[in-house]
Amino acid sequence: MDTREFLVCLAAGGLAGASVDLTLFPLDTLKTRLQSAQGFARAGGFRGVYAGVPSAAVGSFPNAAAFFVTYETVKGALGSSPLSHMAAASIGEAVACLIRVPVEVVKQRAQATRVATRQVLAATLQREGIWGLYRGFKSTIAREIPFSFVQFPLWELLKDRWAIHQGHEVDSWQAATCGAVAGGLAAAVTTPLDVAKTRIMLAKAGTNTAEGNITAVLLGIWRIQGLSGLFAGLLPRVAWISLGGFIFLGAYDKARHLLLLASS
Repeated sequence: MDTREFLVCLAAGGLAGASVDLTLFPLDTLKTRLQSAQGFARAGGFRGVYAGVPSAAVGSFPNAAAFFVTYETVKGALGSSPLSHMAAASIGEAVACLIRVPVEVVKQRAQATRVATRQVLAATLQREGIWGLYRGFKSTIAREIPFSFVQFPLWELLKDRWAIHQGHEVDSWQAATCGAVAGGLAAAVTTPLDVAKTRIMLAKAGTNTAEGNITAVLLGIWRIQGLSGLFAGLLPRVAWISLGGFIFLGAYDKARHLLLLASS
């Protein structure tokens, strides 16, 4: 990847990430509260659905930019195949999580408590130090890699099939539609991992849940709440990520083409 394409991927990815995170933030808040151990109503219900939005506003651009630069770089090196798309997306997610996890920790705690973002950040640093911002890093990676294994190869496959069917490269709205389908399916099958990640991030420091053992958290949810607990927040998560996939991947595709055209 040359410097021009690197900068284009950086800008297009960042713009796409900021667009989807800020547009669909209320759905993300509802999903977090549904997955909270204290229950939807006690976590805030439908009130203050923009709690934690400053965290998303600051972190969404660099998070998405880091993902797409890594994804395109690795995909370019490995070639175009489902396995290369899986590998590129997984590595991209791992890099992006270095930015994403601190943002998620602060955002979700603000969403579940309706405390100001700056106060959540200060309290986390005071009680747990810098590593408190990386609570749930392993569970986030464990969620994102399976998600990427489904979403990105499916997105690329759907785009390829649509392009073959119509005889030319897909338009941005078609890429967005493929992104919605791929994201919704990936969101549905990885919801239990998302629930575990949310519980770990929201748990009080020093508790068993806060230790981050994903298997133990999932088993605990299963014993107490059964299948409904493991799939808590399924509908808003699927809706959020389907709409998000449409906006995110469509905006990325459109912005990338426009920026490449402008810089040529």
